[in-house]
Parts: sequence; structure tokens; C-alpha cells
Amino acid sequence: MKHLDEYRDPVLARRLLAELHATAHHPWTVMEVCGGQTHTIVRQGIDELLPAGIRMIHGPGCPVCVTPLEVVDKAMAIAARPDVVFASYGDMLRVPGTTGDLLGLKARGADVRVVYTPLDAVRIARENPDRQVVFFAVGFETTAPANAMAVLHAAESGVGNFSALVSHVLVPPAITALLDAPDNQVQAFLAAGHVCAVMGWTEYEPIADRYHVPIVVTGFEPLDLLEGILMAVRQLEDGRAAVENQYARAVRRSGNTAAREAIGRVFRVTDRTWRGVGPIPASGLALTAEFAAFDAERRFAVGPVTAREAPDCIAGEILRGTKLPTDCRAYGRTCTPRTPLGAPMVSSEGTCAAFHNAGRGTESR
Repeated sequence: MKHLDEYRDPVLARRLLAELHATAHHPWTVMEVCGGQTHTIVRQGIDELLPAGIRMIHGPGCPVCVTPLEVVDKAMAIAARPDVVFASYGDMLRVPGTTGDLLGLKARGADVRVVYTPLDAVRIARENPDRQVVFFAVGFETTAPANAMAVLHAAESGVGNFSALVSHVLVPPAITALLDAPDNQVQAFLAAGHVCAVMGWTEYEPIADRYHVPIVVTGFEPLDLLEGILMAVRQLEDGRAAVENQYARAVRRSGNTAAREAIGRVFRVTDRTWRGVGPIPASGLALTAEFAAFDAERRFAVGPVTAREAPDCIAGEILRGTKLPTDCRAYGRTCTPRTPLGAPMVSSEGTCAAFHNAGRGTESR
């Protein structure tokens, strides 16, 4: 904890807050893209300590939350097959599909297993040659290198009964889509430090230039976020719009070359629909033709599905930052972490879960 405590120092936090109050002379709206950052902001009450004119909007940076409903339904259809072992990170098991979730399917006898790395799924496939093993490959650029390595390892090792249901999404196109939206209110972004640790920040520079919007690569601890917000506000007050790196201890402009090469070999950019947000061009990853044999959608011929969101859930508006969880009539009533209607209440990075865990707006519900 020693090294983490360095970024939670209350004395330094008060200094940063004082500097923010001295710097901010106009109202500004800043969006943090990452769900992990959202949880720190809400849990620590950072948004409530900022100058009155500085408003934080919580963005669509939860990979579990933006995984399309129809992909969850496809995962359910594949996992229900008696010849399949379906492997997934634990946070996907309770994400509601149209007719239930993977955890409920497991309770009814399906072989659904929680793994901690995609290589675990490859190992399970090797140990069970008579079963088809499918890994649910979701997430932003952060998880893409490990998922790429799993596919490469399966190919090189001849593990032909392994495949991946891929639903990767990319951050820069989502930022562009938010800025292009007619109801956009965001004037600056805090970019996710772990994504940039993989990809660097060169993809953000054209966005900052084109939209004249500051983008600050930011970490996840309280001092990281306070400094990132301060850096964004300084740019806004000065009329500047550039990409700056608060998370210098972990991020380089070029990112991680080896990780980017693995992603580039295994995946290609494709259009992707984001749950609650809609289609965003060139915002996802799919397997390249070289590795198409490991595509679970092709292997199991999963066709189009008709997906239906819960009618009382406003997850889309929450993910776009146009509403808060407390604006939802189901929040804290029919939608809780134990009885979630939408993915933002399920995931450890979801905005609704962050608000609920912090007791925001639940007192009178």
C-alpha cells in the first residue's frame, strides 16, 4: 500500500483542490472516460469538492456496460450448448441479456466458468479436447493484448477446440461520437491511463486539434484525478486544446509496442454497436482473416438475434453522460446491484454501481 498511499495524500489533495479553485474562473464540463476513474471520483467525493462551476460527466468507459445486448444474447446461446465450456471474466456473468444472464444459465447446468486470464481458457481447451471452449473476449484496448496472445498461443499450439466471442471496443471513436452528438456538453476529457499505456496517445491528438478539446491522459488514484482535472481546467481557461499526460509514470506517447503489434496481427478494426449508445463506425476489433477459424460466431453459426432492453432502464443516457443514475426512476428501487436491470448497475466499473455503492441518492428510495 505504500506506493498507493503516495497518490492518496490528503495534504496534497487539499493543495490541488485549492489550486483548482484558484484556476477555475468559468464553468466547464469535463468527462472522465474510464469506469475505474468514475468509481474513484464518486467513492472519494471528488466531484462534490470541485469548484461550483466544474461539472464532471461520467462517460461510457465501462467495457462490460457497453458490450452490446445482442452479443450477450449470442453468448447465452453458445454457452447453452451441451458441447461447450464457456469461459469469461466474472463481471460478465451477471450482465443481463434479453432473457437472463450467464450466471443463471450456469445455475441451470451450463458449463460456464470464471477465468482470470484468456490463457486459462486455452488451457481448459487443451485439457478437454472433446469439448469446445469459448472465451468471451470483451473490453477496451486494455484487454486486447492478452486476448490476442491467447489466440496466437492456441494457433501455435494447435488447440483447435478453442475460440473467442469477440466484442472489443475502441476509445477514440467513442470520444469522436460523443463530440459529434447534437446534445454534447463535454468540453474536455480525461483519457483512460491503462488504455493509453497500451496504445499511447497519438490517436487522441487529431481529436484535440479537430474539436479544439483538451484531452488529459490520467491515472486512477485520487491525486491522479485531481491533477488531471486541474490540467484540463488550465487548458480550458487558457483557450488551449492539446493532449497532455498526467500519468507519466505509466504511459508513453507511443504506448507499448509489443502489445500494439500483437493486437495488429490478430485483430482488425470494424464497426461496433455500443450498448445504450448505438453503432459507432470503426470502433471495435474483430479477428483477422488469418485467425477467422477461432471466431466463435462463425464456428457456431450464431445468426442475428432480437434483443430487448428493460423498458425502465436508461443505461444509454447514463453511458452518454446526458443523465445521472439518480435521474432513473428504477435506480435504487427495482434496479440494485442484487437485482440489476442494466449493465451499469452490474459491473464493478459501472456508473450506477458507483453511485449506489457510495449511497448517492438512495436515502429516500
